Amino acid sequence: MTDSPILDLLPQLASGASHTHALGFAFEGVDGDRARIRVPWRPDLVGDPDTGVIAGGLVTTLLDHVGGLAVWLKMGTYQPIATLDLRVDYMRAARVKTDLLAEARCFKLTSSIAFVRAWAFEDDPQDPVAAAQAAYVLTAARPRKDAA
Repeated sequence: MTDSPILDLLPQLASGASHTHALGFAFEGVDGDRARIRVPWRPDLVGDPDTGVIAGGLVTTLLDHVGGLAVWLKMGTYQPIATLDLRVDYMRAARVKTDLLAEARCFKLTSSIAFVRAWAFEDDPQDPVAAAQAAYVLTAARPRKDAA
């Protein structure tokens, strides 16, 4: 897949949207069929000021977003997709003042649905903070009926 044009787009897709840019998402690369992004720890991303742990909603957003990147990687192209289903299992609190990584793999692609597994961790994917299973709808762009 090294010749795929999607590889040039993934860094922009990882952090180019206003919310991903605001959250600090950064493209970390591709390893085979897996996409990886990072979110640096920042005080404004903390969910519980007493512990300093990153907010759970941020972890969910990170897993959902890296899942989308994995879908585009599997397809080898960009086309609109939408999250159909996302299940996140939290296994432990993230370490305080530590960047969080997320990695995802699209393991099944049909004509209309993509199935993904993703995990968030600090430095060892075998010790995840959370894991996700997701399904994305492939919503190929269609011409509008009212377009002249």
